[in-house]
Amino acid sequence: MKTIAFFNNKGGVGKTSLVYHLAWMCADHGIPTLAVDLDPQANLTAMFLDEQRLESLWSDDDHPETVFGSIRPILRGIGDIANPHVEAITTNLGLIPGDLGLSRFEDKLSDAWPRCHNRDESAFRTMTAFHRLIQAGAGDRFELVLIDVGPNLGAINRAALIAADQVCIPLGADLFSLQGLKNLGPTLRDWGLVWSDLLAKAPAGLSVPKGSMQPIGYIIMQHGLFGSRPVLAYKRWMDRIPTVYREAVLEEPPKRSIPVDGDPHCLALLKHYRSLMQMAMTARKPMFFLKSADGAIGAHGEAVRSCYRDFERLASRVVAKAGIPFV
Repeated sequence: MKTIAFFNNKGGVGKTSLVYHLAWMCADHGIPTLAVDLDPQANLTAMFLDEQRLESLWSDDDHPETVFGSIRPILRGIGDIANPHVEAITTNLGLIPGDLGLSRFEDKLSDAWPRCHNRDESAFRTMTAFHRLIQAGAGDRFELVLIDVGPNLGAINRAALIAADQVCIPLGADLFSLQGLKNLGPTLRDWGLVWSDLLAKAPAGLSVPKGSMQPIGYIIMQHGLFGSRPVLAYKRWMDRIPTVYREAVLEEPPKRSIPVDGDPHCLALLKHYRSLMQMAMTARKPMFFLKSADGAIGAHGEAVRSCYRDFERLASRVVAKAGIPFV
């Protein structure tokens, strides 16, 4: 099993939609895939489930079938994680639902991080809660876990990313994403270095993540196109991404400028399927599964086929980085 977190500390780049569509595409290609919503905004869960199901998940204070319900015993100081509920979406696709209550875990995680230096077992159980929750939810059933996290560098995301084998970075073609990339790289390295030191202090018998957080590349989302080429307003930022990614994330020395469409670290340049996304939200399905009955007729029908090809190509590259066959 491989776990991949999708993370950018700059919001609004289409990260959650990306995780949603990749999860569906991987499952459609026969890869048992588990989506895990560790963003306290729970937008990924809202994409997968209708309001009636969401209301039943969040109907009381305990929320036992969400990620918050699983970590609630730790939050209350009365025990360890509860067995996580996996919502069956299809035979090959599952979801560990998110919860707005997860934001209450932030302070607990912030307090646990320094206490791990003192070999405090309860602190390690708190810090590894997401890792152990994912392991229990995935079990022997799922080969691939895709983790959605919020757009910040807080304690919840630190614990979520430590639980990931790999990290994929969605980006917008703008100044804010570029600056976010410069912050993200050093932060990931700092978290990884501290966690590698803490591993020697972890209590025996407790399942702890390696905290590898290996970067597998970036995806540029929602770029504008004129014909088949990015418009100049976006291109000026896109041209800088390959160099910044190498310097900030991979810690490589500066090299000559590399075009983004020739950068092996660029996993995809995804168009903004504006009208398809509105249809998909109404139909409650991925954009590339829209049918004529959903309104995807004429030019929209070709856009659906193009969308499928784009996400199929991207999914094949992502799972290849995880060492999972894609057929």
